Amino acid sequence: MGTMELNDGNLQTLTEFMRKTLDPDPSVRRPAEKFLESVEGNQNYPILLLTLLEKSQDNVIRVCAAVTFKNYIKRNWRIIEDEPNKISDPDRTTIKANIVNLMLSSPEQIQKQLSDAISIIGREDFPQKWPDLLTEMVTRFQSGDFHIINGVLRTAHSLFKRYRHEFKSNELWLEIKLVLDTFANPLTELFKATIELCQTHATDINALKILFSSLTLISKLFYSLNFQDLPELFEDNMETWMSNFHNLLTLDNKLLQTDDEEEAGLLELLKSQICDNAALYAQKYDEEFQPYLPRFVTAIWNLLVSTGQEVKYDLLVSNAIQFLASVCERPHYKHLFEDQNTLTSICEKVIVPNMEFRSADEEAFEDNSEEYIRRDLEGSDIDTRRRAACDLVRGLCKFFEGPVTAIFSGYVNSMLGEYAKNPGVNWKHKDAAIYLVTSLASKAQTAKHGITQANELVNLTEFFVNHILTDLKSQNVNEFPVLKADAIKYVMIFRSQLPKEQLLQAVPLLVAHLQAESTVEHTYAAHALERLFTMRGPNNSTL
Repeated sequence: MGTMELNDGNLQTLTEFMRKTLDPDPSVRRPAEKFLESVEGNQNYPILLLTLLEKSQDNVIRVCAAVTFKNYIKRNWRIIEDEPNKISDPDRTTIKANIVNLMLSSPEQIQKQLSDAISIIGREDFPQKWPDLLTEMVTRFQSGDFHIINGVLRTAHSLFKRYRHEFKSNELWLEIKLVLDTFANPLTELFKATIELCQTHATDINALKILFSSLTLISKLFYSLNFQDLPELFEDNMETWMSNFHNLLTLDNKLLQTDDEEEAGLLELLKSQICDNAALYAQKYDEEFQPYLPRFVTAIWNLLVSTGQEVKYDLLVSNAIQFLASVCERPHYKHLFEDQNTLTSICEKVIVPNMEFRSADEEAFEDNSEEYIRRDLEGSDIDTRRRAACDLVRGLCKFFEGPVTAIFSGYVNSMLGEYAKNPGVNWKHKDAAIYLVTSLASKAQTAKHGITQANELVNLTEFFVNHILTDLKSQNVNEFPVLKADAIKYVMIFRSQLPKEQLLQAVPLLVAHLQAESTVEHTYAAHALERLFTMRGPNNSTL
């Protein structure tokens, strides 16, 4: 391993080459990138980058050095057995000794890059080879400077979020215990202090923006640290956390409302995370959470009833519905939902409105078909309102299948009635009706066979003959493409439930839809045919 001296000449050289890596002309840019790659194996190279991102007079170079440094760490920090160590030990030590300070004192663009670098290093070295990382970060909570505090919180979030999906192991348990011992108490104190500051600065929009991003990060950390097990410290402080979470859910600060219809604002992001935190406790720690549950159900219910249809509320609404879905299928919360009026009002005010096909869905259907198909067909993990509403229907059916089916049958009939009056204007009513029937009827689903267990109370064949077949048989395959796609999807989903003669009747109709102009429609038709042809019936017979 060679060495680059820490001197002005080398800083100058690196600056010149970095500037060239930003050149649009490949004949200038590529050799510069090659040069940087050729010197990155030298001792002191990362230290020179850190010096540049701290001291360069040129902001572009500082950001470029930060990005280059993060990518260098990403490629080289992990030590691979039987391979040469790509970063010298003295460099590793120097980096770990300085990076937290640097990250916290840098402007936001650079702070984010260094925060990522810390989590990459932390994943390898924390806690054994970097025992003082957390202590160094936690002491900064005392600084009172929220640029610094948010830097710590952001870094902690990227370090701890893997606790949400790691398998239980002794090693993981010891690491989380160490984190909790150092971090849980200061985090709780910071949470209380931040809440107080929100009251002090209730009319100062700039202060509130910073404080609310802190509260959102604190709420995310709460989720990660409580995910594996209920830590003693959080159990002892449940009153502090839960009563404040509850107050924040019901808070409506006019200053934080945004005009943007697409992008979620700070208030929505914070409330979304709190819905997740409440759902986590309701599912995993239901005994401890029981005293708080009814008021969260009320608050989240009120939130759902008063939140608009704009896209910016999608995450909030779907997390809020998921909370209700996780609560309603737990046996000892059953009594909260038993009342017929409660069920009717959940169906009417939460489920039906969130199954509507909105103009944003229509745009995706027409202009962003890949994304639409991924969301609709493959059930990708994007939290859509419809997916959440569907989960809530399934949750409610666990204990209240009869009454819920009865309530929805009324809705389905009235939606289909509206459609029949004026198909051209009211086609979205039929789309919602099909969606409702599908979510009501499907209890268990596998990729191979579609729906394997259906709600006995929904007559799938009758619905197919009266409402699905008509769309499939329509002469014009390009009319009402959304309804056509719904009809095709219906055949695909319920292929194990529908009688063979109906499936046979559907095949030529599906073939005709392969010619449709709509990408979603012809893609669905191809999917459906493939699924029908690979179905195995009794005695291994095919269609």
